[in-house]
Amino acid sequence: MPGLASSGVKGEKGKSMAVDPSELKGRKLGRVLSKLGVATREQVHEALAVQKTRKVPIGQLLIELGYATETDVARALAGQAGMAYVDLDEITIEASTFEAIPSDNAQAYQIVPIEYNPKAKRLKIALKSPNNFRAVDDLRILMGLSVEAVVADEAKIDALLAEHYSKQESVSDVVSGLAADDKFKGLADSSGASIDLDAVMEASEDNQVVKLLNLVLLQAIKDKASDVHFEPFEYEFKMRYRIDGVLYEMVPPPKHLGNAITSRVKVMANLDIAERRLPQDGRIELSVGGNPIDLRVAVLPTMHGESVVMRVLDRSNVELDLDRVGFRQDTLDQFRGLIAKPNGIVIVTGPTGSGKTTTLYAALADLNDIKHKILTAEDPVEYDIDGLCQVQVNSEVGLTFAKALRSFLRQDPDIILVGEIRDLETAQIAVQASLTGHLVLTTLHTNDAPSSIIRLVDLGVEPFLLTATLEGVVAQRLVRTICTKCKESYEPSEEELYELQMTRTDVAGRTFMRGAGCDNCNKSGYKGRMALFEIMEIDDDMRDLIMQNGSTAVIRDHARRRGMRSLRESGLMAIYEGLTTIDEVVRETLGEE
Repeated sequence: MPGLASSGVKGEKGKSMAVDPSELKGRKLGRVLSKLGVATREQVHEALAVQKTRKVPIGQLLIELGYATETDVARALAGQAGMAYVDLDEITIEASTFEAIPSDNAQAYQIVPIEYNPKAKRLKIALKSPNNFRAVDDLRILMGLSVEAVVADEAKIDALLAEHYSKQESVSDVVSGLAADDKFKGLADSSGASIDLDAVMEASEDNQVVKLLNLVLLQAIKDKASDVHFEPFEYEFKMRYRIDGVLYEMVPPPKHLGNAITSRVKVMANLDIAERRLPQDGRIELSVGGNPIDLRVAVLPTMHGESVVMRVLDRSNVELDLDRVGFRQDTLDQFRGLIAKPNGIVIVTGPTGSGKTTTLYAALADLNDIKHKILTAEDPVEYDIDGLCQVQVNSEVGLTFAKALRSFLRQDPDIILVGEIRDLETAQIAVQASLTGHLVLTTLHTNDAPSSIIRLVDLGVEPFLLTATLEGVVAQRLVRTICTKCKESYEPSEEELYELQMTRTDVAGRTFMRGAGCDNCNKSGYKGRMALFEIMEIDDDMRDLIMQNGSTAVIRDHARRRGMRSLRESGLMAIYEGLTTIDEVVRETLGEE
């Protein structure tokens, strides 16, 4: 194929000068253009002289001076990156080659395949820019192929994308094709006790299986899903993803493809596909649409095969800003007051998936400046933040929260984040850290803020140590927000009001909203989530109650009298403002005792 082996260009008298891209890699652009025979040294020096008065790239100046064309400069930029430049009009691409990459991948990465050898597992793709190196890395992971990249004209790539990838392939299309393909029928295996690893490995590398998994992942990222589930059952294999805290089922693939899909995920996450008796954890790093995406993979052996859950961590999607976490102005001022203290313990509590980590990260982002030394112990480290020293807890090698925390005290920190207080040892060192002049931020799993006191006492923390160190507890929940595209007012039923422990008289004059369901929200009536907060500050009277081993009810009553807004009250305010529904608030909050 002409143009594939080198960055050839037409030099003087129409001669084509072929230069190995490896000889051009890393050189200055003017030198690359000279070696390609596009411009003489004198012409390059002329452009450099002009560049001293005008801050314009040298390639653009050579085009303006008439010494080079845009194609010449594109070839030179490709050569500078060590890549060949291809004229797509001069090569023939087989129709089957376009099937090597799913439409969503081609559109997301803005690439076209130009050569595909399934037996040798080699793929050659054309990029618009040599800077799109993530496309090559991601396709290696997603496709399991050896990927080589060349650069081609942007307009010609766009034309091929429009011609061959304009029709978006759906998950159901690929599932239908796989169900009709007899070559996978031999993979059927009910118990999972014995399995032909070679057959499963071969199936996991099949283009259609790879395409299905890619589409599922791209769909999940596009819909802002937090988790993707692949679940084997006795007679079926389910695929589900969680959006705004609720699971939705996708079109299920044939049961016998479960092992192939699971194995494909394990290959991508560098896990052992032969190990099917023990849980495994891995990680896949991708870049979709220029956004870095982390996929945390957890594999669990079950009765009917391996269950796989992929946690999607979209770093571009997380709001690491206290002003955007969802605090009302008064609660935001309260929270900022707590984290501004020079020492003490501040706890954020709530069930798994209630946004505790995001709130703590936002707090650290707020505190993150050159004056503060901030150390974190996390399991796992979900987001890599500049300016923070983050430690990944690893109990397999003995690096527990307690051990990390003990080492932190010798690192001269100002602020410490402990991912979770799970045991007495961690709680005691957190107390010790706060007593020696450090601010400690951490999480607990309790139903509300007042319950955290009893939880810590139950762990074995002495009440007098709690009163000396605890500054405040923030309880939070996430509720789905009503879709703005299909929001409508309605009259709640007696049953709904009863759930809120209210009567018609209590809500007289109030307007209630709900989502009718539309394409924007997948007919659910909800789009996005918001946080509800309950902030309990520890005052002297409450310290007396803790010393007297006061019950949760007594502590809650005192906090309410001192102005604490409960989670249910925060939810009611959100309902009255038309942001969420009665169902959501009742589901996520406790009624008043």
